[in-house]
Amino acid sequence: MISSLGLLFTLILLGIPAAIIFIPWTLITGNVLPLYNATQFMVRAGYWVARIRVETKGLDNVPAHTACIFMANHVSNLDPPALIPRIPGRTSAFMKRSLMKIPIVGYAFKLGEFIPVDRDGSVTGAQESVAAARRVLARGVHITTFVEGTRSRDGRLLPFKKGPFYLAKETGAPCVPVSIYGTETMMAKGSLRIKPGTAHITFHAPFDPGTFSSREELLDAVRESIASGLPEWMRG
Repeated sequence: MISSLGLLFTLILLGIPAAIIFIPWTLITGNVLPLYNATQFMVRAGYWVARIRVETKGLDNVPAHTACIFMANHVSNLDPPALIPRIPGRTSAFMKRSLMKIPIVGYAFKLGEFIPVDRDGSVTGAQESVAAARRVLARGVHITTFVEGTRSRDGRLLPFKKGPFYLAKETGAPCVPVSIYGTETMMAKGSLRIKPGTAHITFHAPFDPGTFSSREELLDAVRESIASGLPEWMRG
């Protein structure tokens, strides 16, 4: 519980002045990078206080100066804050629409061009999310997506959602598979309790969507790549 309180206290302590300074700055200048960088610093500091270490491998696989789609598995609420600060450059991400309604925090997500996703499975909602992601990629900003669509309860890979692969085939953006493990023991689904530990993140070699004849083939290749970086019991 100490780790949970330490992380929360750090985010509040740093988040209030960051919001006061950088949200108006973004609105005045149109430059979201200072807000984005301040947020990443807050998350890193919070993880340090909570005694959560993040080990990364394979960053040399990420193409330079190219907007990519990072496709990761999802086992804990600790995954996004562990992964996003380690991605070179700025990334947007798909997230539940309800998170965009949180006061101040949700507004910061909007300024950062994070993309709301409805969980009702509607075709219209999915098309709107993909269209928004396409616009973000066209501006040179990465997209990060957790391709299972929800957190795995037991750590094993779930079936992948098809939306990110529609986006990949439409835009041709390189797909970078990402494997995450370790966080499943630090914060289980449905729990607010955080335990200290190490999150392991592996960036795999990217796939060019244009070399695959179908979305399904691309999905299978990404799934195999993500699974290769996970402990055997998590591969599904």
